Amino acid sequence: MKIFRGFKHPGLAPACAVTIGNFDGVHRGHQAMLGLLRAEAAQRGIPTCAMTFEPHPRDYFAQKLGKPDLAPARVGTLRDKLSQLEICGVDQVVILPFNESLASQRPEDFIQDVLISGLGAKYVLVGDDFRFGNKRAGDYAMLDSSGQALGFDVARMNSYEVHGLRVSSTAVREALAAGDMQQAAKLLGHPYRISGHVVHGRKLGRKLAESRAGADDGFRTLNLRFDHWKPAASGIFAVLVHGLTDTPLHGVANLGVRPSLDPNDINGGRVLLETHCFDWPVELGGEGAYGKIIRVELLHKLHDELKYDSLDALTAGIAKDCDDARAFFAGNHAPSHRSSHTETRRQTTRDRI
Repeated sequence: MKIFRGFKHPGLAPACAVTIGNFDGVHRGHQAMLGLLRAEAAQRGIPTCAMTFEPHPRDYFAQKLGKPDLAPARVGTLRDKLSQLEICGVDQVVILPFNESLASQRPEDFIQDVLISGLGAKYVLVGDDFRFGNKRAGDYAMLDSSGQALGFDVARMNSYEVHGLRVSSTAVREALAAGDMQQAAKLLGHPYRISGHVVHGRKLGRKLAESRAGADDGFRTLNLRFDHWKPAASGIFAVLVHGLTDTPLHGVANLGVRPSLDPNDINGGRVLLETHCFDWPVELGGEGAYGKIIRVELLHKLHDELKYDSLDALTAGIAKDCDDARAFFAGNHAPSHRSSHTETRRQTTRDRI
């Protein structure tokens, strides 16, 4: 899959079948749409293209208005969005920077400058609530009329439902906010997951004595940055970690801002996913995980983030979380093996971003 920031690149295909959206989470509705896009592109002998935006348009307007509460919680990072789009068979992704220029563009100009001149669109697939252009003045009827006049096909896809529930990024956000990881997995088509490079932290975890397990290095953690200030999920979770060994590892993770740490935290102010694996791979040694790309599946929420008044209290709290996560795995879950073909495709994308 090729990834482009903007549409003025010689490497872009001269013609394509394109769908447009934010694709936050790339849920089952998105997956169904991308399946239809692939079929239509194959009939025409052209590649598929997904056009998306960074930042999310609602992020942009929330910042512009000085009302951060208007920004939607983010289901996934850009890395995970691109990985999922590749798994769905997208040939190229165009990431448009959502800025004042794009926000103020007339819908007619978007069609001509972006879809026709920029992408060479021959088929355009949108959702049933699609709006575009300045003040959201463009709609499906305008797009369809332009397609007839300019020579490209236009289609829209109705809402995708699971047991009567409309699948949407909003529904995924609501499930994650409620800590309902099973419902989120039904909407996504897979367990909720976050991937990225393991980064350095304060290394506080290895200093905490885990007397129950007898670990020499306390609660060593794998730290991933979640590159958005407002994640859809937060709290403490039982997790599976992929990417360190041939089989997934059980663990417990904290997704959030770590309220028990001080302002001098090296990742202070950032949302971080901190994961402690119950069985640390001996072959990695003390520093072997840094820089590796891992994927963490958040399977079960234990509780919201808590603020502890001392390191002793924090140590006891983490030990209890580990016990509760182990109990979850003992009673409910066994590690699953992923397709090596799927993982290879995912790795190809992740190594480029």
